[in-house]
Amino acid sequence: MAFESLSEKLQNTFKKLKGKGVLTEADINDAMREVKLALLEADVNFRIVKEFVASVKEKCLGSEVMGSLTPGQQVIKIVNEELTDLMGGAGSKLTYSPSGFTVLLMVGLQGTGKTTTCGKLAAYLKKNGKKPMLCACDIYRPAAIDQLEVVGASADVPVYTERDNKNAEEIALNARNEAERKGRDVLIVDTAGRLQIDEELMEELARIKKAVKPHEILLVVDALTGQDAVNAAEGFNDKLGIDGIIMTKLDGDSRGGAALSAKKVTGKPIKFVGMGEKLDALEPFHPDRMAGRILGMGDMLSLIEKAQESYDDEQAAKLEKKLRKNEFTLEDYLEQMAQMQKMGGLGKMLEMMPGLGGKKISEDEIEKGEKELKQMEAIIYSMTPEERRDPKILNASRRRRIAAGSGQPVSKINNLIKKYEDTKKLMKQFANPGFMKKNKKFKGLF
Repeated sequence: MAFESLSEKLQNTFKKLKGKGVLTEADINDAMREVKLALLEADVNFRIVKEFVASVKEKCLGSEVMGSLTPGQQVIKIVNEELTDLMGGAGSKLTYSPSGFTVLLMVGLQGTGKTTTCGKLAAYLKKNGKKPMLCACDIYRPAAIDQLEVVGASADVPVYTERDNKNAEEIALNARNEAERKGRDVLIVDTAGRLQIDEELMEELARIKKAVKPHEILLVVDALTGQDAVNAAEGFNDKLGIDGIIMTKLDGDSRGGAALSAKKVTGKPIKFVGMGEKLDALEPFHPDRMAGRILGMGDMLSLIEKAQESYDDEQAAKLEKKLRKNEFTLEDYLEQMAQMQKMGGLGKMLEMMPGLGGKKISEDEIEKGEKELKQMEAIIYSMTPEERRDPKILNASRRRRIAAGSGQPVSKINNLIKKYEDTKKLMKQFANPGFMKKNKKFKGLF
């Protein structure tokens, strides 16, 4: 899980402060020492750690904190704001050309996942109403063109290739002309990488840049390489000029030092992060939400957005109507579980829940939760349509029959019915017109 180690250490540090009614300067010094060690262990640049801790300490020693009735909470608030600022403040979105046709030039070293990220970005743009085309300009790596065609097919996005042409800038220019001719509005150019930054690589990228005049140059870096990723970003920015960073494999980086250092070192924002291998596992980077996850505050906005992505308006209206009429059945309950799987499964949702965000949730716990969902599915599928629609008719003999059919004990069936009834009550509250009027952002979550 991203930032797992850092998150655990910071939350333990602040837990000590929360229990104190009054904070002394010594308390602040002790806490800042632990914060400093946690950030260094997370592989954050030493200079950045020093500046960060000094800034937090100065604000913590101010009258607002020392005179506060809840000083521990004030310290967490300050650290949250400083972390958000460190990672770039407000989230930075992709910008598009006013002409209506945008070229995105993807650059990076070998092994960062650049080609796969091109496909993920194309899928993201398509989902958001754009008509992207991919262009294969890595003319050196064996099977690079084949790989781009595979990810392009997965995203259902056209890929422009010229297998016999060894002139990368000419391929890119031809792709631009073809994309405009076909009415596409975004061209994503996949370029060659090297094991390290060298003159040959930079010269080729400079020529492609001159040929297609990209609206944005996006650098793809691997979060798992830590400060090497930050150094690569600094090098590319100095020699080529980049507009933003896409950080891959952040879900596998328990330290997170690269994500915390990149903006401060390069001055360029992280625009997207890769949070898994699937095509839809590319997420816009929101510094404020990530800071909340690190400090255990959760990320309800992202959770709501994921819910809205997987739930269309027609489904939401249908469910709301059923809840108001008290017609929410076990079939609907099963559908809700399927929606949760679409949102990334139990583990992904737990990461975003307040009080659990950033907390170490073991693979065994997640696996246990997923297994329980499958057992619940088996139980519901073992019921007759009449039983699913009206669980009140489930007497002892019916429950024994369902237990035999699903391979689960009767106690599991009793537990499922209780969870269903509890969920039904909760969701009825969310469907209440008064609640929805006051909390419009929650519409579509349940």
